[in-house]
Amino acid sequence: MNRKFLFAKTVIQKAGIFIKEQMQHDFLIEEKADETDLVTSLDKQCQAMMIEAIRDAYPDDHFLAEEDDIRHLISKGNVWVLDPIDGTVNFIAQGDHFAIMMAYYEEGVGQFGLILDVMRGILYAGGGQFDVYANDTRLEPYQQRDFKRCLVGVNAQMYLENTAGIRDFTALALGVRIYGGAGISMTQVMSGKLLAYFSNIAPWDYAAAAIMGEKLGYSLLTVNGEKPDFKTRQQVMFVPTKALGVIQSLVH
Repeated sequence: MNRKFLFAKTVIQKAGIFIKEQMQHDFLIEEKADETDLVTSLDKQCQAMMIEAIRDAYPDDHFLAEEDDIRHLISKGNVWVLDPIDGTVNFIAQGDHFAIMMAYYEEGVGQFGLILDVMRGILYAGGGQFDVYANDTRLEPYQQRDFKRCLVGVNAQMYLENTAGIRDFTALALGVRIYGGAGISMTQVMSGKLLAYFSNIAPWDYAAAAIMGEKLGYSLLTVNGEKPDFKTRQQVMFVPTKALGVIQSLVH
């Protein structure tokens, strides 16, 4: 497994270099579901590059990936979950605050996850049998703190609509942060800079953080407290396992 983990680090770092080089040039932007659901030609090219590298090394492995309708159940075989650019709107509008994400599962069990904060050059990687690191710094497990001394990350629409009482819950914290990308937001949780994160996201958005977070004492669940289905977009929460009971009593 160590060999595969090191290989994954190499693939995601090469993908990050590719994105940083290519974003200096013109690229195509397309709408998917609506005018705020965007995809670029670089999303597709980056994903294709990652899949090609993995297939060359591990031809029997499968993929669950955001672009081009590549879908495989994580419960069947060896499965790589890929998000070539998480936070595409940030990528287009700011050229910042976006990530590349990879996760690896065997028969539905997460083995390791990786999230690369591209512009800051920070690779969050680990989970399963591996400690979680941000580059060379090992991340510490969740340390309990008073909610009033914590910030909470949340999806803007869910906050505005007070979905599941999330806005009410955030009133108990020190404040709210909206980063516009699941990957960046969940690295802030794992780094202890956010207490929790709530959003409406797809499997490739949460797969890597779910594996790393479990190692650090966090749970990735739907806002109803169920395991996500790894098939559809769902309203989820990424929260400290020790605080799960309290949070569930407030978010419903």
